Amino acid sequence: MTTTGRVSFVGAGPGAADLITLRGARRIAEADVVVWAPSAVDAECVREHARADAELVDFSRVTPEEITDVYRRAAAARQVVVRLHPGDAATGGGVQEQHDLCVRLGLEVEVVPGVSVVAAAAAKIGRELTLTEASSTVLISPESSELVSEFAALQTTMAATVSGARTGQFVEKLLQGGYSEATPVVVAYKVSQADELVVHTTIGELESVVKQHKLYRPTLFLVGAAVKAPTRRVSATATTSVDEPLRAARPTRWSRRAASRIATRTDEPIPAAAPDAPAAPAAEPNPAWTAVEEIQQSVRRPAEEPAPKPKLTVVAAEMPKPPTVNASTATPRKKPVRKPKRSAN
Repeated sequence: MTTTGRVSFVGAGPGAADLITLRGARRIAEADVVVWAPSAVDAECVREHARADAELVDFSRVTPEEITDVYRRAAAARQVVVRLHPGDAATGGGVQEQHDLCVRLGLEVEVVPGVSVVAAAAAKIGRELTLTEASSTVLISPESSELVSEFAALQTTMAATVSGARTGQFVEKLLQGGYSEATPVVVAYKVSQADELVVHTTIGELESVVKQHKLYRPTLFLVGAAVKAPTRRVSATATTSVDEPLRAARPTRWSRRAASRIATRTDEPIPAAAPDAPAAPAAEPNPAWTAVEEIQQSVRRPAEEPAPKPKLTVVAAEMPKPPTVNASTATPRKKPVRKPKRSAN
């Protein structure tokens, strides 16, 4: 428990629960209150990392005043609060205003960066957005920005989050800025999640693609020559040689350690299978959860109180007693003087 209460603004990543950072997972495991929006952050991210007794606050169902009350309560009761943001909390999501509010309330405040949605989309399509031949920078434009045309005039790669309902206006500004209708565009929606959608198209076809997939919510668009899909060439004579056996990938030291820890776990009981049930396939180890398991358990388990140190008892050494002389104060008796006996005549 902190001395004043703490609020951590944690970037939850693009959506997949295992794309959160280790520090972010630790902060969630420490939290007394977790504020998050289920529509923006995968529920598994909270379910896997939060304590069972943590208070969960749906950000989409509360008012700004109620969120402020959560911060005030944290300051008064010295609670630990985590505010989850999709993507990277350090580059957007209205963190600045909330950060300054918590500082004024006297709370400890930190921002934990996360994997941005732009980085996840670029990794998904296997493209380097800042490739020198195609672009020198990536410009991130909020959907309310009126400078899309000016950004398009730079002819660099643009990453913009736009509501599907405003795709037509976005296309018009791109064309006004100098992009051609043949300019490549990547539509990225819920990247890294189970229902993700990643489509390669062009500016001329962008509006029809959005309508086809019914993307009404904010969607990420990557625009520019750098996101053009690579052409695949498959040789008709390419066959796998039967003379040379395929070699399996060599496991790394980290993966071996993670797999061994999973195999030796005895803290969770294994349910007994029915006699007539088919054998279930062996579960594949997930090193991502194993890597944070140790951190979670160290936070969730109450720390053992250290044994009290024995008190040092200083015992004075006994000094040898000096020899005692019993001096008598009584007056010594004088020996009586015997008188000589008189002889009888």
